[in-house]
Amino acid sequence: MSESIGIACTVTAMSVAPFRLPRYIRAMAIDARDAAGFYATPLGRLTAALLRQKLAALWPDCTGRAVLGLGFTGPYLELWRTQAERCIAASTRDMGPAPWPAGRASLACVAEEEGLPFPDLMFDRILLVHGLEQADNARRILREAWRLLKDDGRMIVVVPNRHGIWAHAESTPFGHGQPYSESQLNRLMGNLFLHVQTHVPALFAPPCGWSPMLRGFALCERAGRLLAPQLAGLTIVEATKELHGIMPVRQRAPGRRVLVDAGQ
Repeated sequence: MSESIGIACTVTAMSVAPFRLPRYIRAMAIDARDAAGFYATPLGRLTAALLRQKLAALWPDCTGRAVLGLGFTGPYLELWRTQAERCIAASTRDMGPAPWPAGRASLACVAEEEGLPFPDLMFDRILLVHGLEQADNARRILREAWRLLKDDGRMIVVVPNRHGIWAHAESTPFGHGQPYSESQLNRLMGNLFLHVQTHVPALFAPPCGWSPMLRGFALCERAGRLLAPQLAGLTIVEATKELHGIMPVRQRAPGRRVLVDAGQ
């Protein structure tokens, strides 16, 4: 279902200290309206088309599977909506409502990142875009993803690369929140029993909406992969669950999980 851009361990039980974004970084987080506005621009549409190609190469067929998108994933879940047995988009309270799909019955919800309203082992595939770098507590949202993922499931995480220019471009959703280097992301996920299987660099063109630059988007992508993969704007990783350890005990906040239709 790829689409053309169209332009020339074994681990032991342990307690894991919370990894919280500094307050000044959390204040820069985007909401769903900001993200939707970006994807409505020519640069946003090109970005989504490119990332869909990368995601489709990793997960070419999700027929009969349960798929969950965390963060702002509507532009990408369309890859699997018609073939998956179940396809749900969940955004956090801080991100706000992200209705999806457009013009159809809602398959989206808003929930707390520390207590997503789904049972254990519910999903075969979990996609995290505009989620990890925006999370108030990165470890917490990854713990929830681990809980929801089936033992033989797979997860894709897309984050801004600390060494790329997209992490510093505040005109895009990737220029907000906490960027990660490849080693930082590997370490964070490994500490939470998620084994990174694949790294895919993406977005080498500058985050610029200038028409001549957009026409060279695909060329920049090809050249960047060959010449400077470490300078990609984004890092895409695919991970599986580690089943040899015990998940760290997490404290639940008082109250109950709340599921709110994102269309409300």
